[in-house]
Amino acid sequence: MMGPTTDGASVQPLHSPRRSERAELYDPMTAAKVDAGETPSAPGDRRERPGWVSQRLSGTRTRIFAVFALLAAASTALSLVLLHQILLARLDEEITRNLTQEVSEFRRLVSGNDPVTGEPFGTDVRRIFDVYFARNVPHEEEIVLAAVGPRLYKAARGGEDEYVPGEVLRAIALESPLEGPGSGTIETSTGSARYLSVPVSAGGRTLATFAVAIFPEDDRAEIVDAITAAAQVWGVVLLLAFVVAWVGAGRVLAPLRLLRDTARSITERDLRGRIAVSGSDEVAQLAQTFNEMLDRLEAGFGAQRRFLDDASHELKTPITIVRGHLELLSDEPEERRETVALLTDELDRMSRIVNDLLVLAKAEQPDFLQVEVVDVEALTAELHAKVSALERREWHLESTGRGTIRADRQRLTQAVVQLAQNAAKYTEDDDPIAVGTFVADGEARLWIRDSGPGVPPEEQDEIFERFARGSRGRRLEGAGLGLSIVQAIARAHGGRVELHSRTGAGATFTLVVPVGGPRGEPR
Repeated sequence: MMGPTTDGASVQPLHSPRRSERAELYDPMTAAKVDAGETPSAPGDRRERPGWVSQRLSGTRTRIFAVFALLAAASTALSLVLLHQILLARLDEEITRNLTQEVSEFRRLVSGNDPVTGEPFGTDVRRIFDVYFARNVPHEEEIVLAAVGPRLYKAARGGEDEYVPGEVLRAIALESPLEGPGSGTIETSTGSARYLSVPVSAGGRTLATFAVAIFPEDDRAEIVDAITAAAQVWGVVLLLAFVVAWVGAGRVLAPLRLLRDTARSITERDLRGRIAVSGSDEVAQLAQTFNEMLDRLEAGFGAQRRFLDDASHELKTPITIVRGHLELLSDEPEERRETVALLTDELDRMSRIVNDLLVLAKAEQPDFLQVEVVDVEALTAELHAKVSALERREWHLESTGRGTIRADRQRLTQAVVQLAQNAAKYTEDDDPIAVGTFVADGEARLWIRDSGPGVPPEEQDEIFERFARGSRGRRLEGAGLGLSIVQAIARAHGGRVELHSRTGAGATFTLVVPVGGPRGEPR
């Protein structure tokens, strides 16, 4: 099965075709491993495991869901509160606008003319009120009051609410004097109200008072009803979102559970399990990184097994020779000397194998190199002098590099001498062998060129493996670890070994190292 991710990427287990046993399959929805052809365990079976509930409650899926649920619930509650406050603020703005509009209309009437006579109203406040009430109808939940002196003259109310004009006027008078303008909130038997009052003055004295009051209780109740309905709708939406989030979190985490189960299935003897990757999201990248790690582990374990097999085989032969000759050791002095010499040679060979193995093992350690500033010209002269003493060959210096590099002088010398010994094995007396160095483009190149039989193309990669044999398995001397050591030294410097050869035309082994020193070296 395939576990989809958020953007279409998915991973699933993949096994090498060379695996002979039955393939292992993984169900990403149950994260359970089953044999091919078997039915995965039902989810109910997993709940019978001890601690399954506690694992579920503390699992990543539950934590993701809890965070989502908390954020969704908090944002919903905050949205409802903000919506309620916004609606109340808009209601207050509307009430203020209506109060101001009524007062503005009344003031325009006061400053105008009587529509019957065409003359200004003057001090006839009753006529002003009569015209105003004849022309204007109050809005719903609104009451308009006119008082001449302290007494109520006229009143009009909108809708069917039974507001008591006298009670409203007394509440306004108690809140602010009728002789001046006033505004605020009053409490009556029919509820609270917002009001705005203005005096009608002439000749420096107040003749009457005009007041408007609005009762917003019904509008506020409608707002509460709307918020309640919205809360119910959003509650249902939240429940659906929780279900989708729970299922979605499971599907998103399914590849990770599959990754976990694949990792659990990996053993030292079977590193072939892989995760098939599609897509390019973070989960797909994680699966790809996991597969690359398994590739490295499989290669490492495989090399280790081959190395142990080859090492045991290489050491078994000299041990068998030593044991056989010890068992047949003669009392004859001359024969005894010959046997001892042979045994000593075999023991020396075993000692070389062990020393080479120690060098290769140490190559993986951080203290394998002792980096210093090396003068390439002086190193070249030193290398030529040392290799010239190895065998009776025609050693000549082909090129001398100039400049300095950061490297381990002794390890470079060890590698070049090993290449020279290898060249001497495959050449005869007085055959030419060239030594050379060159520095350019941030790299130093040190090479040995021989005139031997060369390395066939099909063997050029194999000869760098441990215990490798050249010439179709023929080996003149040694354990086949020399070129492995050269390659380990090159890699430790952050470099490489290059081989250029043709059959019958000799071979050139070049050690290439960076001028600035090993990668990651502290400066």
